[in-house]
Amino acid sequence: MRFLFLLAAAAAILTNSPLFAKPEEPVLVRVRLLTSEGEIVVALDSRRAPKTTANFLAYVDDGRLDGTSFYRAARRKNIAGHGYIQGGTRMDARRTLPPVEHEPTSLTGITHLDGTISMARRDRPGSAMGNFFITVGPNPSLDAREESAGYAAFGHVVSGMDVVRRILAKPTGGGTGAMRGQMILRPVRLVKALRLDGTASPTGRSKPWLIQLPDFSKMKKNPR
Repeated sequence: MRFLFLLAAAAAILTNSPLFAKPEEPVLVRVRLLTSEGEIVVALDSRRAPKTTANFLAYVDDGRLDGTSFYRAARRKNIAGHGYIQGGTRMDARRTLPPVEHEPTSLTGITHLDGTISMARRDRPGSAMGNFFITVGPNPSLDAREESAGYAAFGHVVSGMDVVRRILAKPTGGGTGAMRGQMILRPVRLVKALRLDGTASPTGRSKPWLIQLPDFSKMKKNPR
């Protein structure tokens, strides 16, 4: 009996030791965004913005951003070359996951400076899903303040700002409301998003956007 007790205690100690511990997410998780204009690498802050980072990584690990695009270039009228580019799942409900809880800049301390990556959302906080944006130049109006919850910034660009600036300079038009005149006329393809740090953790959810439906227009009609 004493031997069995010692064996169980030893097993518990080994299981709880760092050698056997479940690996934790790195503080900064790099993600490579391969686009038709070149490569952008972002570092996500899993310590200060854990929920927003986890949400974005779920899209990356599931492949939900692969084959989407950067479709919006919002240029600031008062400062040339400043603004942001927006990309992601857009309105494709087949790719989206449930909305993520809002982590404001006042909570995280991650503000919208040059090269910040942040989540796009609808009018209310807590509605962000699979669309994100990258800033060019400081954009303090996007931070949380007394009259606005702002947007959830969660990382920054570590390489590829030249690509971001090229996308921002693309010809735009169309759109309505806040997006009027800001839609990229030839959207920049987001070929693949791949995490460079940590271990991928796919959600296991279905991927209906990968289902190829038959082209009924090419099917021969049954002879009568």
